[in-house]
Amino acid sequence: MEYQITEDIAQMDIDLIHQVISSSYWANSIPRETLERSMQNSLCFALLNSAENTVGFARVITDKATFAYLADVFVLQQYRNNGLSKQLMAYIGAHPQLQGLRRQMLATRDAHGLYAQFGFEPVPNPEILMQKWQPNIYQDSEK
Repeated sequence: MEYQITEDIAQMDIDLIHQVISSSYWANSIPRETLERSMQNSLCFALLNSAENTVGFARVITDKATFAYLADVFVLQQYRNNGLSKQLMAYIGAHPQLQGLRRQMLATRDAHGLYAQFGFEPVPNPEILMQKWQPNIYQDSEK
């Protein structure tokens, strides 16, 4: 089966993307309008199968000059173990607007091995990083 990657949000299955991301550990219960706004303000990449169905997704938040943050990466369970996450990461890594950046970051609970293949490594000095983190913001906003 052949796959292609699109950056055209109009070709992406927003319902599916929302379903996956809103049930993820990193953005559980994210409202659809919040996800859509995040997509409009980011570089988005969808992996499409030969029927042009969305089977994977990633989003990069960036100023396109110095910094990028990779987020919301997934490949649907039934399409995993076929090298598709590597195909998606290679495409993102070669993207013209993501070249020459001083820093690229991401957070992952379970895919360190994948990202290491593309040059990501643990932060050697995590004590310099700070965050304002509200892990339950989407659940709290439902109340």
